[in-house]
Amino acid sequence: MGSDEAVRVRGLVKRYPNKVAVDGVDLDIHRGEVFALLGPNGAGKTTTVEILEGYRRADQGEIRVLGVDPARGDRVWRSRLGIVAQTSRDEAELSVAELVHHFAGYYPNPRDPDEVIASVGLTEKRRTRTRKLSGGQRRRLDVALGMVGNPELLFLDEPTTGFDPEARRQFWTLIENLRTAGTTILVTTHYLDEAEHLADRVGVIADGRMVEVATPEALGGRGARTARVSWLSADGMREIRTDEPTAEVARLMAQYGGSEVPELEVRRPSLEDIYLELIGAVAAAPELEGAAR
Repeated sequence: MGSDEAVRVRGLVKRYPNKVAVDGVDLDIHRGEVFALLGPNGAGKTTTVEILEGYRRADQGEIRVLGVDPARGDRVWRSRLGIVAQTSRDEAELSVAELVHHFAGYYPNPRDPDEVIASVGLTEKRRTRTRKLSGGQRRRLDVALGMVGNPELLFLDEPTTGFDPEARRQFWTLIENLRTAGTTILVTTHYLDEAEHLADRVGVIADGRMVEVATPEALGGRGARTARVSWLSADGMREIRTDEPTAEVARLMAQYGGSEVPELEVRRPSLEDIYLELIGAVAAAPELEGAAR
């Protein structure tokens, strides 16, 4: 395992009686990066993450997380991880401050609990019992508990579920600050804008297999895809597809005498477009194989 790798996975397989949940996944996550794992429900995301966290055992494959096989990870290894699962812990009668301070005591080098509470926007709720928090506030508390141990590697499983738009933006800033401080982050999310904003690289998993790993800008050849240039002409909205959008914009500006081109817009496929295309191709593959037989 290289010194630059926080996670190294080769040939990961996890089988259940009626399904292969993870089917030969390879994955590298570099230290200090934010990596987003994307995929539809049932694709194998959560199983993969739980194996990396040490909560499930792989049936096959080589797995190293911070240099350790998670199946053999000890207390010291676990203290280097932060985990925000999909489901919340249930400590209904403790206040926010009591709970975060309590969890900080589990770690050898925790962050300041009050600073953590402030960073997730819960200072005004620090004396509120957990059972009285809203769903979004409870999710912020989950994030606080995951990061209070000052982890080297932070797992975030659908962390912004239930957040309003403003809270999501605040959370994004928090993640950017953690990355700047050197924390490695693995996040699973269904919000494609979140992945595009936060992730240095994304991996798309479907039907238990890793389809592609790339930067958000390069996934599926996105940066080289044909662009759509649209504008408002005298005859109404016009649109053309071109591999040279800059040249087309220059032509339009010359046509309009160098002035503003009405309602000019240049679009390439969004990350969501590419994501849906990738998982759609995987879903269609068994049908194509059946037709070939």
